[in-house]
Amino acid sequence: MRRTIVVHTRLSGHMARVGAARRGEHGVQILTMAQLASRLAGGFLQPIDPDALQSAVREALSVGSLGDLDAIKTLPGMVRAVVDTLDKIWRSGIDLSASLEPRLRALRTLEVETLRRLPASMKRPAGLVELACARIGHAPAVIGPLEIHGHSEMSPCWRPLLLALANAVPVVWIAEARSVPSWVEETVVEIRREMPPAPTVALFSCATPQHEALEAVRWMRELIASGKARPEDIAIAAASPADFDDHIMALSADANIPIHFVHGLRAVTTRDGQTAAALAETLLKGVSQERIGRLFKLLPDTTPALAGLPNDWARVLPKDAPLTTVQRWRQAFDQVPTEDWPEGIDRSNLVMDVLQLIERGPEEAADTGERLLSGKALALWRKALADGPAAALTVTLAQLRIPDGLEPAANVIWTSAISLASATRPFVRLLALNSGRWPRRISEDRLIPDHIIPIEELDPLPVADGDRRDFLTILSSAQSAAMSFSRRDVGGRLLGKSPLINAFDEIYLSRGRTPEHAASESDRLQARPGEFRETPIAISGAACWEDWSRPEITAHDGLVGPGRPRLQDVFQGPLSATSLKLLLRDPIRFVWRYALGWKQPDVAEEPLNLDALAFGILVHSILQEAVQSLEASGGFGHASEATLKQAVDEAIASVKLAWEREQPTPPPVIWGAALENAKNLTLKALAYPLPLLRGQKSWTEIPFGRQDGPPQADMPWDPTRSVEIPGTGVFIQGNIDRLDLAGDCSAARVVDYKTGKLPDDMADVAIRGGDELQRCLYAFAVKTLIGPDIRVDAALLYPRAAEDKQPLCPLSDVDEALSQLAAAIGLARANIESGLALPGIAAADAYNDFLFALPAGAAYLPRKSVPAAEKLGQATKIWEAP
Repeated sequence: MRRTIVVHTRLSGHMARVGAARRGEHGVQILTMAQLASRLAGGFLQPIDPDALQSAVREALSVGSLGDLDAIKTLPGMVRAVVDTLDKIWRSGIDLSASLEPRLRALRTLEVETLRRLPASMKRPAGLVELACARIGHAPAVIGPLEIHGHSEMSPCWRPLLLALANAVPVVWIAEARSVPSWVEETVVEIRREMPPAPTVALFSCATPQHEALEAVRWMRELIASGKARPEDIAIAAASPADFDDHIMALSADANIPIHFVHGLRAVTTRDGQTAAALAETLLKGVSQERIGRLFKLLPDTTPALAGLPNDWARVLPKDAPLTTVQRWRQAFDQVPTEDWPEGIDRSNLVMDVLQLIERGPEEAADTGERLLSGKALALWRKALADGPAAALTVTLAQLRIPDGLEPAANVIWTSAISLASATRPFVRLLALNSGRWPRRISEDRLIPDHIIPIEELDPLPVADGDRRDFLTILSSAQSAAMSFSRRDVGGRLLGKSPLINAFDEIYLSRGRTPEHAASESDRLQARPGEFRETPIAISGAACWEDWSRPEITAHDGLVGPGRPRLQDVFQGPLSATSLKLLLRDPIRFVWRYALGWKQPDVAEEPLNLDALAFGILVHSILQEAVQSLEASGGFGHASEATLKQAVDEAIASVKLAWEREQPTPPPVIWGAALENAKNLTLKALAYPLPLLRGQKSWTEIPFGRQDGPPQADMPWDPTRSVEIPGTGVFIQGNIDRLDLAGDCSAARVVDYKTGKLPDDMADVAIRGGDELQRCLYAFAVKTLIGPDIRVDAALLYPRAAEDKQPLCPLSDVDEALSQLAAAIGLARANIESGLALPGIAAADAYNDFLFALPAGAAYLPRKSVPAAEKLGQATKIWEAP
């Protein structure tokens, strides 16, 4: 015999179908009231589909004038606001056609345009009820006996149909422990109540919302582990669960217990959602190497636009180049030889085709998505575009939800209060019972203010009343109920309790308490210090902390012992002046950077400004280009002021293009100012009057000691030739900023340009405690590569120096400085090879980019500096050198 069950939510419908299947029932229809009305109305009629309604509203908003709504119809979220308002109007049975109020007339126009764009088979609730009531005589055959399940109220639009059905077929309102609306009591509908035994109820006071979620998962795991409940008997709920989604998802994974999200997962937490989000970010923010790389990694290999593109194609791009325009991508690809591409095939055209699609911007978002996305990612893209303008893609994508694929009838559920009240479970945990969150506050409709239609008329079933009914329903239907509220929010503000729980005694839970049953292994170890203390990582961590606090030098301070292969290998290749400075002044940082290969992450996005290091590189690049140009056209030493300016201008133009292609650059205005500043410094540096050597020839950025470069033409030496510091076994390499060489190689001048501020005591500085090595090392390299009899002058030049200061700072005695430096390098190398990788005098430098690897306490370095210096012995004498 046919019979019909009317359910309230998607969860209750699913659970009713599962229950009917488990009982082996036949002839049971499980419908919502909207589906029941369309079934009885006959034909191919159906309630309005939410997705179809959104599409129709979006189209209606773009056609013609909407009067009072014209000013806001293009705003993000307008489609969703209209859908919500129309739903309230239709459920409350309000007729907009009879109103003269401008806002309601505009909504009426929009309603007409929307309905015109919907399929003829889709009807409003009032239309379905009218047609169904006209066919009420068919109810015994089409509907049969009717049962209303999971309802504690019903929208006014469906009540006339229910009353008509009560006179045609047996109608039973299955109330169980729920409250029954007064209007149902006055009808012929049979009401079946069932009052289960009073549940055991506990109320917990938690520190924060995150703490609430953690305690809920602890409670859930204890029920399952103890055998008190099966997963399908457990529910965790909140009036508005979205705020807790991230916490519940993370805790579920940590506990390794699947939890079904009844309201769905946020789409952006899945790979398909991330693919759509990566495309949206690139469309809205523009191309960059980082964004394009992320997008291409997320796009499936079957994407037609990427057919034939190898996975490692990005290896041909300059690593540090942000590539923030399509033109810069083209310039970067033009610099790549065909043989450098995977398999020796240039596939830059595939990448450029995609970049040109993206370059069209959000205006062509729909077409770009159709060409690049597929499957679920494309479905999400279409839905996001239907929900708002392309400019708001990051917002609309974040609001989309998708099913998590778990079966609610076999798993713990995380759900809203309204869904749980329609399909109750014996073991429930209710979260966020705070003032304003349960019950939620009643707010005005976004399009119809209260002074136009009172909220009581527009929404006869307000959310606050629904939250109260759901709370009572869930508690009265449960066998065991646990509730919680937060004392403070994530910002530390005090929160009040919900008025619904004033009658319950609360149990105070500390965030750091030891739980009776932990949620996961990490939770157990965190809550049980004694147990955690026995784990290898805790033993190691405790030993490290104790060693850091001891006054003597320990293994955790860099005392690693001799015979370490990495410490031996670091001296097999040539070292630069920068690495030698660390070797002398901060051995532990030298080991981290050059023996272990640690380095600060490169920032690929465009910076707001050039830092000092980047600006110095820029100036040196311009100097190199300018001097090479001048040497090729008559000689740098004989160039006039006008020739210098022309060479610098040409160098800046060349360096600017190369830099924009390969390096991060700041915004155009700041970038232009930086180039102008670099130009002025370059002119000052090149125009500084230095005496000409006989037959002088000049070079800039001239390499020496390089193992990775072939010999170059027109250079005074072979750049691959080794340069060894006497008596140390240490080889050096570098680039000399400027070398002036006499025609007969009897004299040379080494100049190192400094773009920073001139120190006050620079005239008395030789090697400054191992911090200033370029002059000495570069002069020695020239003597080694040209010949020991050559006379070499070495100096630093500060173009920024004030007019009353001497910008040129020569090294008075190169040989003496080299002798002192060689002895210190030999001692420092011996210390490293014997395992003394200790903090040095430079460990406390403000610009030490490895400070994060040292203990955060300010007392550490002062406590360890003296014993570290004692361990390093004679190698620390260099720190006192002038």
